[in-house]
Amino acid sequence: MLETPRNRHRPVDASAHLAERRTLDACFLGPYGENDVLLEKLVVEFLRDHVHWRRNFHPEDPPAIPTSAVQDRHYQAFEARMRRELHQLSAALKHSVPFHSPRYIGHMVSDLLLPGLAAQILALPYNPNNVSEDAAPVTVQLEVLAGLQLARMLGYPDDPQRPDCAFGHLTSGGTVANYQALRLALALKSFPVALRAAGIPDLDSPADDWEAFNLLPDDAIGLLERWQRWLGAQPADRQLRWQDRLQSERIEELGISEFFSRHPALRVPQVLAPITAHYSWSKGLKMLGLGRGQLRLLPTSGMRLDAGGLHEALEECARIRQPVLMAVAVLGSTEYGTIDPVHSVVEARNRSARLGLGFSVHVDAAWGGYLTTLFRNPDGTLRERAEVRREYRQFPQPEIHQAFAALAETDSVTVDPHKLGYIPYGAGAFVCRDHRAMALLSEQADYVFRDGQPRDYMSRYRQLGQFIPEGSKPGAAAAAVYVTHRVLPLDYTNFGLLPRQTILAAESFQERARQFAVDTADAVAAMVPFPPDSNLVCLALNPRGNRDLAQANAFVQRLYDELRCDPHQPVQIKQFFASMTTLRPSLIGKREMGRILDELGIDPSTLDGSRGGDRLVILRHTMMNPYLIDEENGISYIELYFEYLSARIRSIRHDGTGP
Repeated sequence: MLETPRNRHRPVDASAHLAERRTLDACFLGPYGENDVLLEKLVVEFLRDHVHWRRNFHPEDPPAIPTSAVQDRHYQAFEARMRRELHQLSAALKHSVPFHSPRYIGHMVSDLLLPGLAAQILALPYNPNNVSEDAAPVTVQLEVLAGLQLARMLGYPDDPQRPDCAFGHLTSGGTVANYQALRLALALKSFPVALRAAGIPDLDSPADDWEAFNLLPDDAIGLLERWQRWLGAQPADRQLRWQDRLQSERIEELGISEFFSRHPALRVPQVLAPITAHYSWSKGLKMLGLGRGQLRLLPTSGMRLDAGGLHEALEECARIRQPVLMAVAVLGSTEYGTIDPVHSVVEARNRSARLGLGFSVHVDAAWGGYLTTLFRNPDGTLRERAEVRREYRQFPQPEIHQAFAALAETDSVTVDPHKLGYIPYGAGAFVCRDHRAMALLSEQADYVFRDGQPRDYMSRYRQLGQFIPEGSKPGAAAAAVYVTHRVLPLDYTNFGLLPRQTILAAESFQERARQFAVDTADAVAAMVPFPPDSNLVCLALNPRGNRDLAQANAFVQRLYDELRCDPHQPVQIKQFFASMTTLRPSLIGKREMGRILDELGIDPSTLDGSRGGDRLVILRHTMMNPYLIDEENGISYIELYFEYLSARIRSIRHDGTGP
């Protein structure tokens, strides 16, 4: 059997290991389409079931389409046109990236889990619209339940009977989920100010606007609950009057400009995020009307958010009375897969609150959210680092384990099931720790409780459209997510089998990269700029003897041209697929940039902004495919990739097409 990191670090229970592999083998259609019969049986079975459902709705109704219609020339002409277009589409799609293959280690895409793929195909003919239970009585409930599944994975309360139960919903992707996080944080931050302005009596409101604007999210939720109880105790005519009075003072009613003009002691709040944060944060601040200028990008250390830099920024904000809307931590950056110190951000929030500066903590875990399954026991508790550590070479470092452990103390999280959840696009997700805050986002007033009691959790959120950014949304995606989580529960013994393979592959890739650097030292200087925190690994290269940054970039670009998907060429002519990114001093700091350039043998003075020399171009590899180390056939595609890369580097150097 092919030697793997798992084999080297702990005794192998052969039967348990085989059971894990066979479970994985049933999860996907497969690189070679090995499970085609299984998928075909599922699709045909449930398509027939859907047809039977139609026929049995009112069997007394006659068929609207006569059986003779198929013989009509107009029918046949339509069918011919449809078949022609579908065949052309099918042919064109063969230029798609071969995401199913272990030879594809490019972008954040891989094979799809069969439970989700089959559930989505099954649900599509029913065409559910998850705006409310009136349009989608089944899949709306599945979406709310999927949100609770994700909440449990993150360590949030997931029992709807608890008053502080979490809430989650699906979005088209992580970008919209991040918008929702901004909306909720702004609503929570501004609500206490509006409550003061409305003059609601007997609520023990904050003393002034600054204090009201700087409550912690939990304190703002507590104030919201006191308001709801007070309002529910009023006569019906007074309820409406006070409700309208408060609404007229809310930022959602007034808009950004009018709200802050009415409260001149307050500044527009800032969002603090690492410089590695996704560009959706810039888009989100512009869309909310807060402005791109309110996004304050913080330095990184080792490609992770620098806790010291965050501390300094918060001290400055407290000193100059600059409000902070939220601090963002990234759990798996898009470019490098690095894990920010979530625990340090939570500590900074708690410390700042004592200085009178309150804000939300949001974790953008669009990429790394499902890695949480590696740390989660079936009973929902957190695994100890020492237990997890036995399964890997280095993973997880202490600070990585601390980051995942701290997720339970954050206020909201973005997760993308369509990334490491292996679900079809588009299926992002937003999850908040305490669902009571969602009352502030309701499009219709969600304040008044029936008979002084809150509405049942499930019945409340079946009217999903009241709380989410979208209107119409596909229920089929909710079915895919929910069913996948039921088939593979979100813990280390089930779903965690998948990310485990990706971490093992990343560690294997890093180790092989070190050997590659030795083996090709006569032709190229090679290094992994940052040890991977997760399952993305980058590789920096420079032709041996070259000192110029622009020449090094041209060399890597030449390699990348052979590793990228070219829609004008058949994918079969490509041996492997990788992606590309860049390192810039503004992103990683001058010291780190200097270290990397020095190790590559590049003269730092060529980092001058001319001829493309303002950044270092590097190769980026996403280790998503669970078959990168194919034990069944004794093949390591990581080994094959480095052999291919070595041959291409020597060929480029030899034929003179590179620097």
